[in-house]
Amino acid sequence: MNTLKKLARTLFCAITVASLASCAHFSNPYGTQHPLAGKIWDVANNRFVEPDEVIGRATESKFVLLGEIHDNEEHHRIQAMILDAVVKSGRKPALVMEQFDVDQQKLVNGIVQGNGSRMDKLRDLSKLMRQGWNWPLYQRLVSSALQQKLPLVAANLSREAVREVARNGYEVLGTGEESRLALDTTWTPERDRQLAQEIAAGHCGKVADHMVQIITKSQRVRDAVMADKMLMARRSGVVGIVGRGHAREDLGVPLYLAARAPEESVLSVGMVEVYEPVDPNAYAHSAVGAHHDYLWFTPRPARNSNPCDSIPAPKAES
Repeated sequence: MNTLKKLARTLFCAITVASLASCAHFSNPYGTQHPLAGKIWDVANNRFVEPDEVIGRATESKFVLLGEIHDNEEHHRIQAMILDAVVKSGRKPALVMEQFDVDQQKLVNGIVQGNGSRMDKLRDLSKLMRQGWNWPLYQRLVSSALQQKLPLVAANLSREAVREVARNGYEVLGTGEESRLALDTTWTPERDRQLAQEIAAGHCGKVADHMVQIITKSQRVRDAVMADKMLMARRSGVVGIVGRGHAREDLGVPLYLAARAPEESVLSVGMVEVYEPVDPNAYAHSAVGAHHDYLWFTPRPARNSNPCDSIPAPKAES
């Protein structure tokens, strides 16, 4: 396996694991019997709330980020419920999805605006979703967007573009793009240290230090580009379907939204799989649930394998 292929595989595996959970919690599945499962925690006000409060905030916010664990079916049910509620309030928000690459937008537009049936469009859109995403989990959201005639926006950088940034830096984005995307003005050494530390901890100790820095850079540019696509689609509001880490207000997409459109309201909902703790602040004060407006607790589904197994252990340098 050559160097570029190794880089691509490690980046993909690292991003996949980051979207699931810390490996330290993987072997502890918890179902609906957990005291927090199904409850919602208002982080700022230190209290439990009902779904209606979150939905009410969502209908009033310009940007609604619904941070998921990608393979958790309950998270997608909650996302669909919130999207439907926003539409029923009279708005037509853009559905902005991490699961489609930005260079596919013309293809997405062609399918959405075409004359085929909704089922035909869903079939064609499913073919655009890159390998690694589980289309059936997202089909309900996309179907709702088609039925309600909502804009469907691709928000993720392609793997090729991410690799190019990892190799050559933000200059490859084009002249002035680093500043336009607020990559240069939002970041600090402390944020860099924090994100790198969490990436290392969340990847099972199996990512070498230099790869942690590459993944940190890649995560930043993906967040900045997702924010850019949301800003471009904001006229009637945005519902963003992203991994929970991307929805963090201190390190993720909201950071770039706030830098570029400080006048706009942003709501961040982090969907959190329960594990040992029963105190919601144990989640709110950790990397698992830090820096969201609400934490929506859900059961942890059984998984057939540990995602950490897909990451090769770093080799000792000679």
